[in-house]
Amino acid sequence: MKTVNFIILLVLFFTLWCCKDAKKNVEKNKDTALSFIERLERVSDSIKVEDIVVKNIFKSQILAHQNKVFDSLMIVEKVYKPHQQLWDHCYGMIFGEDNAAKFNTPEGMIGWNKTLYPDNKAFFNDRAESLLRMNLDSTIQANLDQFNTLVPYKVESTISILFTPITGILFGGCTNHQFCIELNYEEQDITYTIENGLPHELNHLAYEPLRVNDPDRNTALRQMIDEGFACYFTWVFFDNKISKHRAVENMSDKEWHWYLNNEKALFNKLSPYFNDESGDNPLMRNDKYKFFPEAPKSLNYWLGFRIIEKYVEKHGEESWKDIYEMNVQDVLNQSDYKTFIDHLE
Repeated sequence: MKTVNFIILLVLFFTLWCCKDAKKNVEKNKDTALSFIERLERVSDSIKVEDIVVKNIFKSQILAHQNKVFDSLMIVEKVYKPHQQLWDHCYGMIFGEDNAAKFNTPEGMIGWNKTLYPDNKAFFNDRAESLLRMNLDSTIQANLDQFNTLVPYKVESTISILFTPITGILFGGCTNHQFCIELNYEEQDITYTIENGLPHELNHLAYEPLRVNDPDRNTALRQMIDEGFACYFTWVFFDNKISKHRAVENMSDKEWHWYLNNEKALFNKLSPYFNDESGDNPLMRNDKYKFFPEAPKSLNYWLGFRIIEKYVEKHGEESWKDIYEMNVQDVLNQSDYKTFIDHLE
């Protein structure tokens, strides 16, 4: 009798398990069967974690075209007004007086949004599809949660993900509350931008306000440490489970080793420009001066990363948090990077 009861219980358990699994598959298939527009409509208008807000403005820029009549009201209410600071002050300023009216008036915003999506429909849909495949809401939520857990300083920021008629920002902005990610660049790896670029840029927003009293805040050294630290933070952000070369501008392993093989020459030839404040120097403008014409990516990002890396090797794995409050010259000196370079062959 006990054997019979056991078999009955086993059959019941197996039946319930199968039903539960089948229900999951039905729900999954429902999501898969949803149209592109239905899945886009499910994306949040914005995601807020503590004092950081990410606005999915691109969503409404596409949805405004899905009825027979272009929804100009949606452009005003869901594209322009939610991040008016960005459009009025950042885009309205950086692209000049001739283009200001495109961004700082409802009529101007309606004008270019009316034609931009239809003229680029296939590419814009593909961009949006990439974001949907990566589960945009949950990815942003997880990144913001992780950032606020790691960084010992509160960051306030508003970032919009959007399409624009004039590109030039890519990922950046004019102030913490005038930030954006432009989706227009065909060569852009959008998955890398959202997953790796978001922690990188947020670290800038945490670090840069703390440089106000740094005597070298306007130098190439500060810019190098700033970028290198953002790259190093990205590596820490992913618990050191992504490669260092991916954390630094999504380099390849081959590109990383080019830098390692030229490390001593790089430092010795570029260090005389660390104190330059013009921004026009070989460290920042290798494209112009071509001190190292074969160099992949950005010289200052990689050198900055190596200085931070050497600092942490010397002071302990949690010492990267020291960097936020240290003057950049102290970071360089206390990393002993120059001593390391001097011992290279």
